[in-house]
Amino acid sequence: MGFAVAQFRPGTDEAANLADMRVLAARAARRGASVVVFPEYSSFCEVPLGEASAGAAQSLEGPFVSALRDLAIDLGVFVVAGMLEVTDEAERFANTVVALSPDGRLLATYRKLHLYDAFGEQESARVQAGAIESPQTFDVQGLTVGLQTCYDIRFPEVTRRLVDAGADVVLVPAEWMRGPLKEQQWRTLLTARALENTIYVVAADQAPPIGVGQSMVVDPMGVEIATIGETSDVAVAWISRARISSVRAINPALSQRRFGVVALDRVELPEA
Repeated sequence: MGFAVAQFRPGTDEAANLADMRVLAARAARRGASVVVFPEYSSFCEVPLGEASAGAAQSLEGPFVSALRDLAIDLGVFVVAGMLEVTDEAERFANTVVALSPDGRLLATYRKLHLYDAFGEQESARVQAGAIESPQTFDVQGLTVGLQTCYDIRFPEVTRRLVDAGADVVLVPAEWMRGPLKEQQWRTLLTARALENTIYVVAADQAPPIGVGQSMVVDPMGVEIATIGETSDVAVAWISRARISSVRAINPALSQRRFGVVALDRVELPEA
């Protein structure tokens, strides 16, 4: 099964973003991909987030999802991308990932749980965090696929919760912003999430100058089996259940764990 990461730099022109996405998705399909994963904020992206972002937010029945539906049907592929979704607060929106099937069905949605209030950024000023709900997963030819977003990969329990829900593959649309050591952290965290859960991680970042690029697919042994540097492009990796099974046969860490994952209202940190 071919999974593609499609890396580009979305801007504030939705039509231009969709045109870029169509070119990249067609390229991925020609290379054999059945699933195409785009970055976070693919529909509209401004830095820093401002009033224009709130104005660009849409419902799941809006033109952006409709365009993704047409793209999925036209190419016969699964399409996954980040968008700005309207909420009950006029000035704040949800950072949402949608997954469309080759027949145009909306299979799953994911609203970013952990907002990027770090490294000098304040995503929560404009974005409404997603509610903690049962993970939504979907099937791709016998593989169970889950969703999470960007900053969420710093929280290993998010991925573990998806794996507890049966995920074999976790897709990570991202806008991993550049900064000191951020490229190293991106690669390390993605590899760790794949290794500790013995799953595939498929991570699509935005291209520079905002994102670090380096979109990649990591296998259950922590091996980068497809990757992109800093350019707008696609990379396709071939994913199989046999690889997951063979890795888990020699590394049964997932079944040996002695702790679970529970939701918390807040975390009490010890005093420094």
